[in-house]
Amino acid sequence: MLKKKLSILLVFVALVGITKIMAQNARIKIDLDRTVGEIDEKLYGNFVEHLGRCVYGGIYEEGSALSDERGFRKDVLEAVKDLNVSITRYPGGNFVSNYHWKDGIGPKDQRPARMELAWNRLESNRFGTNEFMEYALEMGTEPYFSVNMGTGTIEEAQQWVEYCNVAEGPYYAELRKQHGYNDPWNIIYWSLGNEMDGFWQMGHLNAEDYAKKSREAAKLMKLTSPEIKLVAAGSSNYRPDADPNEWNATILHELRDVVDYLALHMYVGNPSDNYYNYLSTPLVLEERTQVVKGLIAREMENADRGDRDPIYIAWDEYNSWYRARDAETMSGTRALEEHYNLEDALVIAGFLNAFIRNADIVKMANMAQLDNVIAPIFTNEEGLFIQTIYYPLQLFAKNAHGTALDLFVESETYNTDEFFVGLGESTTQQTDVPYLDVSASVDGDEIILNVVNRNKDKAIVTDIISQSGNFIGNIEVLEVNGPTVKAKNDFDKHEVKTVAKEAIEAKGNVLTYSFPAHSFTQLKAKVKH
Repeated sequence: MLKKKLSILLVFVALVGITKIMAQNARIKIDLDRTVGEIDEKLYGNFVEHLGRCVYGGIYEEGSALSDERGFRKDVLEAVKDLNVSITRYPGGNFVSNYHWKDGIGPKDQRPARMELAWNRLESNRFGTNEFMEYALEMGTEPYFSVNMGTGTIEEAQQWVEYCNVAEGPYYAELRKQHGYNDPWNIIYWSLGNEMDGFWQMGHLNAEDYAKKSREAAKLMKLTSPEIKLVAAGSSNYRPDADPNEWNATILHELRDVVDYLALHMYVGNPSDNYYNYLSTPLVLEERTQVVKGLIAREMENADRGDRDPIYIAWDEYNSWYRARDAETMSGTRALEEHYNLEDALVIAGFLNAFIRNADIVKMANMAQLDNVIAPIFTNEEGLFIQTIYYPLQLFAKNAHGTALDLFVESETYNTDEFFVGLGESTTQQTDVPYLDVSASVDGDEIILNVVNRNKDKAIVTDIISQSGNFIGNIEVLEVNGPTVKAKNDFDKHEVKTVAKEAIEAKGNVLTYSFPAHSFTQLKAKVKH
């Protein structure tokens, strides 16, 4: 009888213990002394490529009642300005590997129309270097140009830098002045081609040949404009028969004294409609970041860079892209027109969290692209609507600045099935994926906490603990959510947006908050040191 009572008691104690464990809140600990690095403003960039309706019928639509006298769509420009785009990459992308910049300058009616071979459309060249720079000034964005390392020559790259950056004297500087632009544009950021490791690229090169061509192009470009910063094409080919790490290692070794950034690209998707697999994809980006960070560190040990910074990572193409991936939707004037939902927005928030958590090495990021083409803004002839992925990017760009913090995060986890990260890529399987995906920054006494609750069905009650002092004042709460993970926006409906929730009165150094299911939440708090 005694043994029976003891057994019942032990079972009861065990159940109480399990209940306590199950009832324990998730935890986020914030210590202002634990930092990652400074957050570069260039993390909140975007990308304009001559692809589908990104330029023509997007940011630029001559003759439209919605456009100004230069052909710039005024409604699009307003939405772009509200996105706070810090740096904008131009003009491609696959497009640039057969683009010859001289086709896009001078009187518009005298510019040649060309076959556009990357995306199977006619390129009128009515929008080119100077039109983009005028648009960039209106946006308030830093320009970032990519030179043609496919069918282009190193001399052509040098001449473009001369046209853009040299004040007067040589031929192409004087030609710019003849075109009505007396002052140079002084473009600092230039990439040496696009995805040159990809067999799909026009003028595709192996790593050794790309490094040789890039070194000589860089030499001419830097002699023309010594202050420019150069971005090398890292690997974008993660197919089973490729070795992206070998490509990256070769490029970094050969160009370690030449370039300032290594560009990485990543597109993800959910073609199998597995929500939890999809929501884990930003962790794959983070894994790739850490691998390249190690490769960079190895090369920097023997690099001869003078007083220049070490090489950083530029994730200068990233997004969700999987619906518009067949023969019909990948070419022509309506190419790559994805219609995004809430789960896509949560993945984008996850990418941005990953950039913040790796702010010491990731110093540039460019969502692809600005409008219509896998984009946060979508237009027709009569107006536009804001896609779901716009909102997390807007919140980060507006608020997440200063210094990235190294947080302690404790939440329940899950394991994924084996899945393809992006179409054509190798498979992966993620274990111990935290339901809470978190980043934070501090700027002065303001802390910005960015939290994705990956749990599709449950809110997660979380203790947010300041280890550096008490929270003071009211805490602002901004939430991106929708009725379901498949909720979308369209011209006639707006199911997903940023909503300001009721502010929280701060008390002490612990804040308890319930993060809603399938949500992205940004908390703005102040701490008294």
